[in-house]
Amino acid sequence: MNILLLNHYAGSPALGMEYRPYYLAREWVRTGHRVQVVAGAWSHVRARQPAPGDEVVDGIAYRWLPLPAYRGNGIGRAWNIGRFLWQVWRQADRLVAECRPDVVIASSTYPMDIWVARHLARRAGALLVFEVHDLWPLSPIELSGMSPGHPFIRLCRLAEGTAYRDADRVVSMLPRVHEYMASRGLDLRKLHIVPNGITVDEWQGEGEPLREDVAAAIDALRGAGRTVVGYAGSMGLPNALDVLLDAAARLRDEPIGIVMVGDGLERERLARRIADEGLANVRLLPPIAKAQIPSLLRRLDIAYIGWQRVPIYRFGIAPNKLMDYMMAGCAVLHSVEAGNDPVAESGCGLTVEPESPEAVAQGLRRLAATPPAERRAMGEGGRAFVLAQHTYPVLAARFLQAMAR
Repeated sequence: MNILLLNHYAGSPALGMEYRPYYLAREWVRTGHRVQVVAGAWSHVRARQPAPGDEVVDGIAYRWLPLPAYRGNGIGRAWNIGRFLWQVWRQADRLVAECRPDVVIASSTYPMDIWVARHLARRAGALLVFEVHDLWPLSPIELSGMSPGHPFIRLCRLAEGTAYRDADRVVSMLPRVHEYMASRGLDLRKLHIVPNGITVDEWQGEGEPLREDVAAAIDALRGAGRTVVGYAGSMGLPNALDVLLDAAARLRDEPIGIVMVGDGLERERLARRIADEGLANVRLLPPIAKAQIPSLLRRLDIAYIGWQRVPIYRFGIAPNKLMDYMMAGCAVLHSVEAGNDPVAESGCGLTVEPESPEAVAQGLRRLAATPPAERRAMGEGGRAFVLAQHTYPVLAARFLQAMAR
């Protein structure tokens, strides 16, 4: 099968997020399929930007389209999106001739790529698949407060309707979307759920050694007799890290220390909070290479993940970060209210209400007071859960089944 995957933000382990296109494509290539990924050469979620042009990575053909840089979610990002879609449309005949796709997948977070993907699929006589990361335009409305009447939201809504009407298959990472998608016109016989996951080979062996400053921060907290709580990932408003800092303020005189590793739009503001409030029990460190994540997580006593209290999570969550935590065998404190909860399902930790610093502080106290052997047993339950249901060979096979004619 020849698969043409459009994902504006596609990355790789060497470049950074998004990782899912790489891991799915790698499994498809390993099972004899041919994959062409078309992505932008500039994305806000990557750690490193590729050079525009064609490249083969682990058997996956990438085409990096030249795009303007931007910051934030303003006009610069909108221009970047428009340029990506225009260039894919302009290359349609070339892509069809070179790839001869049997399947065209639209998978760029925002839904407007459905129009160029439909154009490609029709020219090639290929199956059209729409992959849903987040429910746009509902996500920007409920998470960012955008007006339903905003022109960008209207455009997203038009594209979403096109996708649910014209796609041959719809693949969702979120597990509780059936009622919503049906209300937007989707025939639910087209719908398939394929969540996020992990790749097992990155967790074999000792892994890449942890960067010295991060290792030293953990050692200092542990040397001071503190239970070490860790957060690794993006630092944006949806990650609810202010709640974690509010909890840290409540725990400042208790033997619990917090290490936060990552980057994002809120990082500088969070750093100022830590300094201004004298949170000596918190260490904020720059992001580490993905290959070091297993080494980091294995040194934690507890891993933290939090969410805002917003209605959109009723459709479910599928965070990569949580899959990593569970694969590492971490006991997890999960601050969430959502349509699903892998922590509760697997028994790998505690779940507390979101946006409640006191609930987070109490949850961390409970886990810190849990004997280490019990925390390890929790973590092993999470690891078994991921190995059974969330490895990329399993997920890639489910995706292939969804694409079967």
